[in-house]
Amino acid sequence: MIKNYLVSNAHRYASKWLVLAIDVFLTSICFVLAYIIRFNLTLDFKSEDLFIQLPIVAVIAISSFMFTESYKGVVRHTGVRDVYKIFNAICLSSILTIFLVIINRQFVFVDNFTIPLGIIIIHSLLAFIALIASRYIFKTAFFNLIKKFKVTKSVLIYGAGESGILTYNAITNQTSSNARVVAYLDDDPKKIGKIINGVMVLGKDVLSEYFLSSKDISEIIVSINNVDANELRELVESLVEFPVQVKIVPPVDSWINGELKVSQIKQVQIEDLLDRSPIDIKKSKVSEQLKNQVIMVTGGAGSIGSEIVRQIANYDYKSLIIIDQAESALYDLQQELKQNGFHNFVPIVGDIRDKNRMNTYFQEHKPTMVFHAAAYKHVPLMEYNYYEAIKINVAGTKTIVDLAMNHKVNKFVFVSTDKAVNPTNVMGATKRIAEMYISSVQQENKTKFITTRFGNVLGSNGSVIPLFRKQIEKGGPLTVTHKDITRFFMTIPEASQLVLEAAVMGEGGEIFIFDMGKSVKIFDLAKNMIKLSGLKYPEDIDIKITGLRPGEKLYEELLANGENTLPTYHKKILIGKVKELDYALVKSKIDELCVSNMFFNGNTMTLMKEIVPEYVSNNSEFCKLDEQNEEKSTMTNKGEKKIFQS
Repeated sequence: MIKNYLVSNAHRYASKWLVLAIDVFLTSICFVLAYIIRFNLTLDFKSEDLFIQLPIVAVIAISSFMFTESYKGVVRHTGVRDVYKIFNAICLSSILTIFLVIINRQFVFVDNFTIPLGIIIIHSLLAFIALIASRYIFKTAFFNLIKKFKVTKSVLIYGAGESGILTYNAITNQTSSNARVVAYLDDDPKKIGKIINGVMVLGKDVLSEYFLSSKDISEIIVSINNVDANELRELVESLVEFPVQVKIVPPVDSWINGELKVSQIKQVQIEDLLDRSPIDIKKSKVSEQLKNQVIMVTGGAGSIGSEIVRQIANYDYKSLIIIDQAESALYDLQQELKQNGFHNFVPIVGDIRDKNRMNTYFQEHKPTMVFHAAAYKHVPLMEYNYYEAIKINVAGTKTIVDLAMNHKVNKFVFVSTDKAVNPTNVMGATKRIAEMYISSVQQENKTKFITTRFGNVLGSNGSVIPLFRKQIEKGGPLTVTHKDITRFFMTIPEASQLVLEAAVMGEGGEIFIFDMGKSVKIFDLAKNMIKLSGLKYPEDIDIKITGLRPGEKLYEELLANGENTLPTYHKKILIGKVKELDYALVKSKIDELCVSNMFFNGNTMTLMKEIVPEYVSNNSEFCKLDEQNEEKSTMTNKGEKKIFQS
């Protein structure tokens, strides 16, 4: 019953008038004590003088408290500012008392109102101490009672610096928090063994499963500022090995009004372990390039497209046209932009395959820059739906490219993929064909066509990380197609920033390749996600190997055979030196492919493999086409050999 009462009433506050009354009462008691101290802890003073002076001192105190509003603070959240207000109130009260005593000596308004200066000074010190002590006692008692009757969890704070201390304060000062800090951990030998806020600082060498279980610790909160991103990642990875939840405190610049809130302490996500060092883009150059431009973004509600839109929205452009066929996703983006104060944009629900409609938008808005991010990207789905993949990724891109040239767009930026390199699936092949078409029309020099090529982005729609999260929520198992499969990963904001940077530096005809860092083993990624959830592999959640999906590679590449790179002024952006193409032949073959696909001709896939000779299907029904081509090649070679011998 006591527990329920305390918890249910924890949000209520004591009346400010009650606080004022207690403050005045304590001040009056301190005045009596000041007399006793002044007279050597005896009662050898005129009590009638005290009884005359006490009401006046109380009235002066009330006036001072009301003027400084020291009684309006929430007692259980008393802080430095509240102490400062109390100090001001006591000082004001003392000054007023001295002033009235001096005035009364001259004009004698009240008999026996002559207070010695020593008593006023003693009274001020006692009153200040009493008011601060009363608040501290109430605050401590309140939190101890609340914590006593609430279910608590034991936590460790990794970092005994300023950030760690502020984290401790945020945890202990919030009523709703049910955490109890057991110890600080730090690797600074000067801090180890010290006590901060009554909590011991331990060395990180004490960390072990036995230590964590003996102290019943369920969380470790990493609270370190000004630490290198790679060091922080290594630290978090080492903590993930233990059967506890690992949380992290955000950087100081993201704290709310400079104060850390418990709600900001988030559980470490897999993105934090895969995240790369912050990139440095030439914002001045991007700003200069986008200034007064009419910018069109196709696929603007998708993972990459929407982030490109968000970043463009921060620059001084003339108009922003956002095109996507996904109505709900486009609506969500529209509302987000409006709520963030952006209004100079036009959301359009449209299909890039509809040439007449797209032409209308080009005529109406007259874009000067186009970012083409619209595409179908899911490998297994496109393997079964190759007609749609060709229609969107090839024919749709061809439509937007042709319109960009016809309407004299200055720059066209194409978002491609690493799956276009030595493709083993329909999706990758269609993106490579789109790259080839863009390279062929670049020869006409009407528009500057720029291609950007990068790998998987963290958290994008349909990517592996959201899938693993859903599987963990359901209790597993996590599904991985092959134990040795690897992928490159990049954050969505980083990829989008690099797209903008490439758009600035591109002069037409380049294929920009982004530095994706080290490839990540998907099996290891799955194990880390299980550990980050506070679970054990394979005891709590297992990982199931399902076999490679149609068209899926074991590893991705950023360069095709025979391709090299050249550096740019940005260390994470390289220019791919691609093989020379017979542009006229490529263009005619792509036109033939689009027509063939439109009429459902049976030679569509054969045409794709002719256009992209390096396209060799993997674990797909189209592998038979490669076998047939190989047989034809073998027979041709044998025939040539016979002729040569004769």
